[in-house]
Amino acid sequence: MHPSPIRRALTLVPFALVLLAPVARGGDAEALPPAVSNAKAQLLSQFFAQGGASPAVLEYRRKLQEYQAVRGAFDAEAGAYWTQISEKRRGRNAKRRSGQQITLDDYVLEQAPLYNGPKRPVNPEPEETPERPARKPLPVAADLVRAAQDLYQFTPQRPASEVEFKRVYARYALASGLTREQAVRVYSFETGGTGNYDVQAGIEHGGKRAISTAMGYNQLLTTNSVELLAEQGHEFIRALSEKVAQTSGPARKSLDYKLSVLKRMVAQAKSVPDTWSEHEKIGDTAQGWAMHAMVLDIDIGPMLQTHKLLTSVLFARAKGYTRPLSAAELEMMNLTGDGTGLDMVTMPQAMREQVPTANFFQRGGYERNPVAIRHNTVAKLLAVTDARMDSNSNNAGARELAAAF
Repeated sequence: MHPSPIRRALTLVPFALVLLAPVARGGDAEALPPAVSNAKAQLLSQFFAQGGASPAVLEYRRKLQEYQAVRGAFDAEAGAYWTQISEKRRGRNAKRRSGQQITLDDYVLEQAPLYNGPKRPVNPEPEETPERPARKPLPVAADLVRAAQDLYQFTPQRPASEVEFKRVYARYALASGLTREQAVRVYSFETGGTGNYDVQAGIEHGGKRAISTAMGYNQLLTTNSVELLAEQGHEFIRALSEKVAQTSGPARKSLDYKLSVLKRMVAQAKSVPDTWSEHEKIGDTAQGWAMHAMVLDIDIGPMLQTHKLLTSVLFARAKGYTRPLSAAELEMMNLTGDGTGLDMVTMPQAMREQVPTANFFQRGGYERNPVAIRHNTVAKLLAVTDARMDSNSNNAGARELAAAF
């Protein structure tokens, strides 16, 4: 328990009084000169008026007031800006629903304000901070496999080699409508052109700790896997059923069991309303981990990776956008969501040069995204995405995937 401010002040009083005590000379108490006496009295008066605070604390309070004033002014400005962003977004959505054309007036054309004032000062006195609940550890491949074994008595069938997975993915992606350029360049952007079929965000390029559940060539989250099983599960069941019908012997028995597990997973994913939030809830459970384990399976994994991109292609087509998506445009939809991504994709080049990227973010996401801040128009963001794809496409994994098509 920390002593109260009053108790701390009282413990300092004797020292303050010593400063005012008469100086003994030759055993006689002699009064201090008036100037010194007045100064000491003023010091004691200030000491009590300030609650016994030390110079360091007083400096902290001064800096805190300065910070709060500057930060408050910025937050007022930023709040108004991001409110306008939200209002413009709602307006664009309404115009699209009614078939009206989107123009420059439907976007905020000023760049988002960025805070460049003083940092919040550090309090020199100990502060009581509420205990934060321990962060739930993110699952890695071993956890996903264990969940599938526990809940479904099933172990994903791993490929014999990385090349085998790439070949199955390439074959299924082409048959489904993805192009070689789309698949290879998005893979190059998402994994740096080096990722294996089981690569996980954070555990790559020497990383030791997972930073999300994003896994595989197109970095599916657990929520993505649940959502794809719910929305595209019928297609996965159809494709696997065809393979079962063409197989015989022990291999067929194994595939038959995998098909039964897939059907149970699809039924579970469909058992909740078809919304991202509901799928996210499942994704954060052992049930969702078991579904996410299918990313590792040689038969189901390539389907999940393909449909992570294909749903964006089909979404754009359903909205009347018939021109083939470039890989960078597809990646924008992959990163930001189909609706937001299509907002950028359907924009003419002249508008892309003028519209700030802030129009497609929430405030918190934008302020934590140095890429969107540096490349602060739609045209610049697409250009840097293309440049990264160009560079990473020369890496070994990307060349290997390109050769698989």
